Formats: sequence, structure tokens, C-alpha cells
Amino acid sequence: MMTRWIINVVINAIVLIVVAGYFDSFYLSGVGAAIVASLLLSILNVFVKPFLIILTLPVTVLTFGLFLFVVNAITLMIAEGIMGDAFQIDGFGTAILASIFISLLNIMIDKVIIEPLREKKR
Repeated sequence: MMTRWIINVVINAIVLIVVAGYFDSFYLSGVGAAIVASLLLSILNVFVKPFLIILTLPVTVLTFGLFLFVVNAITLMIAEGIMGDAFQIDGFGTAILASIFISLLNIMIDKVIIEPLREKKR
């Protein structure tokens, strides 16, 4: 169980580095900052994100779940605020685009790499 969490943190750190390379307005100071941001995002996803989802549930239902990208962007902005200069996002629009990009990359990694490895183990 702990191994899966560590793997997810490392994968998310790599995804954050890719996003930082793709968007000029999304900045990470280095690999260490990506790992810290990934750890911070995992903590925020456990404690803050469920609260945000409950608060925004009516809007999320009306938008068929698309508002979850806004919730993800809010958690990115919270992480950016906590980390200071090591992690910077130039605006909420960039945070929304980054959250979409991060979600798509995580889905692709899960389908192409993680699921085949799980199938192999069985």
C-alpha cells in the first residue's frame, strides 16, 4: 500500500515536471520542488479536495463533473501558495489548463503503464 503511494508521488512529480516544461507560466525550481509539490498535492487531495468537492457538488453535477478541473486547479493554487518561489503558476487560467493536462497525463500513464503491469502480476 505504501509502495503504491510512493509510486504515485513519483509519477505525479514527473507529470508536474512535464507540465512545467510544456507551459511557460507553470514553474518548478527543480526535481526536488516537483517531489515536494507532489507530496503536498497528495496531502491536499486527502484533506482539502473532499471538502471542496462537497461544497461545489451542485455545480459539479450541473457541469457533468467538469467543475472538478476547477477544484483540481484550486488545489494546485493552494500548493503553489504554500511552496512559494519553488512552485509558481501565473494565474488561475493556467492552473485550470495544467489541471486538465495533469489529468490527461495521469489517465494515459494509468492505461498504458500501470494497468498492463497489474495484469501481468495476476
